[in-house]
Amino acid sequence: MEKKATLLKKTSKTFLLTGLVLAFLSSVALYFYTKYLLEDEVKEALYSTELRVESIIKNGATHYDLPPVIVVNEVAVLGRDVLKDTIIYDPSEDEMELFRELSTYKTINGKNYQITVRNMIVESEDFLIAIVVSNSIIFILAFIFLFYFNTTRNLQLWSPFFKNLEQMKRFSLTTKEPLELVDSDVLEFSELKNEISLLTNKVRTDYENLKQFTENVSHEMQTPLAIIQAKIDNLINEQEINDKQFEQVSSIQKDIQRLKQLNKRITTLTKIDNNQFINIENVSLTDLVSEKIEDFKELQFANLVYTSKNELSVSMDVFLADILINNLISNAIKHTKQNEEITIITKDNLLVISNFGEKALAHPENLFLRFYRESDTNQSTGLGLAIVKKICDVYDFKISYKFEETHHIFSIDFSK
Repeated sequence: MEKKATLLKKTSKTFLLTGLVLAFLSSVALYFYTKYLLEDEVKEALYSTELRVESIIKNGATHYDLPPVIVVNEVAVLGRDVLKDTIIYDPSEDEMELFRELSTYKTINGKNYQITVRNMIVESEDFLIAIVVSNSIIFILAFIFLFYFNTTRNLQLWSPFFKNLEQMKRFSLTTKEPLELVDSDVLEFSELKNEISLLTNKVRTDYENLKQFTENVSHEMQTPLAIIQAKIDNLINEQEINDKQFEQVSSIQKDIQRLKQLNKRITTLTKIDNNQFINIENVSLTDLVSEKIEDFKELQFANLVYTSKNELSVSMDVFLADILINNLISNAIKHTKQNEEITIITKDNLLVISNFGEKALAHPENLFLRFYRESDTNQSTGLGLAIVKKICDVYDFKISYKFEETHHIFSIDFSK
């Protein structure tokens, strides 16, 4: 997974890298440009000195040597002018120094002369380095100032965005608290704030309408279902019906019971979504599982094997705890044949329920989705496990499923 970074960190990193590259390139460019100017100045100074020496010789002066800066020798043959760097001993400094040397050959007053002039360039190099270093220091100080100024300014500019982002993170459809969005003098941020306000208000309105519709439908379904059930009971009790009619009526009764169960579970999900279960108590799941097992055994489900390694207690609503255990055991029973064993284990902060299965689920990732059924032949509502997942989400419990050694295994970790 790609590592994420904040926008300010990314922009600051780009600014930092760009500034460092520019600082390095500008220092290098300044170094070579200043070096070129200094060398050119030294070259001009050497030629200027050579012309003065030549002028002195033409005027008949005899004392014109100043070793090692100026050396004049008579030669038999003229040579080529040479401009080069050389290291010679400087008696004034009593050490070897780097000089720029110009050797020229001139015929003056009928005589051939080699005129050598030198200029010490060590000081020039020091001057060059001083310029580059001082420029680099100034650039770095300016860069640091601009970097922190730019970061501070960006924080101020982006502050409304970050505050609104925090408000969006806290946004919940189940609460009616308004979003306290911050306006900004930046046009884009101001438009974003307005769009967020419009969107959240519309989502809340749609959610309230959908919630009200669900509650109304669930409520209105109860009366006609009760009436249909009563009429079927009267039909069976007051009139003689044949076997085929009895079979059809029994099928209708099963469908009515399924509709009642569906209505009840939709109502439960709606109440969970509306945070109507707020009574938190310390519930002993060990005792609750034992009670549920006894209830199911009375309904001829005697193949439930329960093992409790220690006391398991959680803090949650008692009614939701009852639904949680009931739905898990009911789900295992629905998918288990009469002679097959269902194992239930509680240990530490863990509840494990496993039942025999011939093969693994084709789409286990959809197992906790509402109205999802692995097989069309299954007559369940498809809401039992969805309710279990919803309850776990409310209390931050971790539910998981796996198929291992021909067994479907559901586990709930109650440690937060």
